[in-house]
Amino acid sequence: MRPRPVPAFVRAGLAGLFALAAGLTSAGPAAAQLPGLPKGFFGSATPTPTPVPETLPDAPRSAVAEYLSLARMGRYEEAARFLDVPASLEKRGPELARKLKLVLDRNLWIDLTKVSPLPGGHDDDGLPPELEELGSITGLTGKPEPVRLARKVRGEGTIWVFSRSTVARVPAWYTGLDNHTVLDRIPAALLRPGPMELLWWQWIVVLALIYPVWLAGRVVGWASRKALLRLAARTKTVWDEALLRRMRGPFALASTLVLMRAGLSFLGLYDPAEEFAVQILKAAAIVVFFWAALRAVTVTGDVLAEAPWATANAGARSFLHFSVTFGRVFIVSIGALAALGALGIPVNSVLAGLGIGGIAIAFAAQKTVENFFGAISIGVDQPLRVDDYVKAGGVEGTVERIGLRSTRIRTLDRTVVTIPNGKLADMQIETFAERDRIRLNAVLALQYSTTARQLREVLAGIEEILRAHPKVWPDVVVVRLLAFADSSLNVEVMAWFQTTDFGEFRQIRQEILLGVMEVVERAGTSFAFPTRTVHLVGPDGADAPPVR
Repeated sequence: MRPRPVPAFVRAGLAGLFALAAGLTSAGPAAAQLPGLPKGFFGSATPTPTPVPETLPDAPRSAVAEYLSLARMGRYEEAARFLDVPASLEKRGPELARKLKLVLDRNLWIDLTKVSPLPGGHDDDGLPPELEELGSITGLTGKPEPVRLARKVRGEGTIWVFSRSTVARVPAWYTGLDNHTVLDRIPAALLRPGPMELLWWQWIVVLALIYPVWLAGRVVGWASRKALLRLAARTKTVWDEALLRRMRGPFALASTLVLMRAGLSFLGLYDPAEEFAVQILKAAAIVVFFWAALRAVTVTGDVLAEAPWATANAGARSFLHFSVTFGRVFIVSIGALAALGALGIPVNSVLAGLGIGGIAIAFAAQKTVENFFGAISIGVDQPLRVDDYVKAGGVEGTVERIGLRSTRIRTLDRTVVTIPNGKLADMQIETFAERDRIRLNAVLALQYSTTARQLREVLAGIEEILRAHPKVWPDVVVVRLLAFADSSLNVEVMAWFQTTDFGEFRQIRQEILLGVMEVVERAGTSFAFPTRTVHLVGPDGADAPPVR
């Protein structure tokens, strides 16, 4: 029996779980630039960072965090107060604040933990006390240009703002963005960040293109698979064509992933969003690889099952089916761990956690483990095989499937009995398929009126019929008077037929029994049926007359 394909909704559910896991793991580093979220909201696969000093209100970190928070909410008028804009360009303050946010998100993702939490800034950066450098951006000339904060006096206190030289470079930096013409035409509301640091317009494009890209991937996968099928048709082997016919899904998904990876550059994703997308694509690529390996194992099992050595050997077919099932489970397990690792989930920690909780898991999965090792025991010892007719624990029927957890037996009433492998391995199993011949065992009841001469004639006639039949094993033929029973003379008839086909055995048995009837009739006697003679005694002790 071929394993059933994985339903589409199961594959979609697994993909959703992978996406959710990726979001939970990849969003941790991005939270540094999300001022409104609580610490540890997404969780992280990395160790907890060393605690930093408390951020003071007039520190560079506070200014940058406030600016990023206002810009994320689209409040560029308020965010503009953190830019040292000349009076002549004051009206362009909100525009410059918006463009600076887009430039920083694309070219300089700011880690707030590295920005000074003290009012005086870093005193070991070699800059004047009133300047603080956040990083650098490659300008139009190809040289790095610094992004700096400057401390300014406003009102009765001081505030850190993006320096005038930095603000002056914003238009040139913005023009250097490869998608700045697209950004100029997108409404401001869609330029705000959404989940996973994808801008809302990017989310709209991604959702709108998923189905067309999937269709395009299916077309590309179909074309490439057809081309390979033409090449495979020229070879003498058959397994390569069978494998390619089963690879429609992996080819389509692989082509879709290639198209998606090519489209990432068009979206202009920010660092956290691009990391998130790349993790998803890597995990999906691993799924494609192990999906193809799963199909390869299945096809290999199908091809080997049709080989002459397998079709002529029931044990080989049974072991092959068990091996394919075990291989599929192994591939799925390794593939799941590899995909989780690509998503950034610490697989070693997961396995270590499983080791710590091994005792609890062992108790919870005791029956599952018992059934699994029972399947291994059945596969190695092979007390029964698929298509064998067996009797096990009061259940009699044909073995339909031997799985990793249970074995299914179809009875003569056409019902299916499922027996866990752990219990089946401990049962006394009678396998009828291992017989080299089938026994006929019958007891004939003759009337007590049968004479000794008639009985000898019957015994000789029955033995002659048995020894004359070509299917009867001649070494042992038993035809003997067995006992004087209550209502009959019992004759034991025992012989072995040289066949393993039960249907043929029944046909031969019928011929033999009909011949026995003819022998009994020729001898002048007949078969007995249960009778009892009752003697009635009268008052005087004499037998009463018989009652008719």
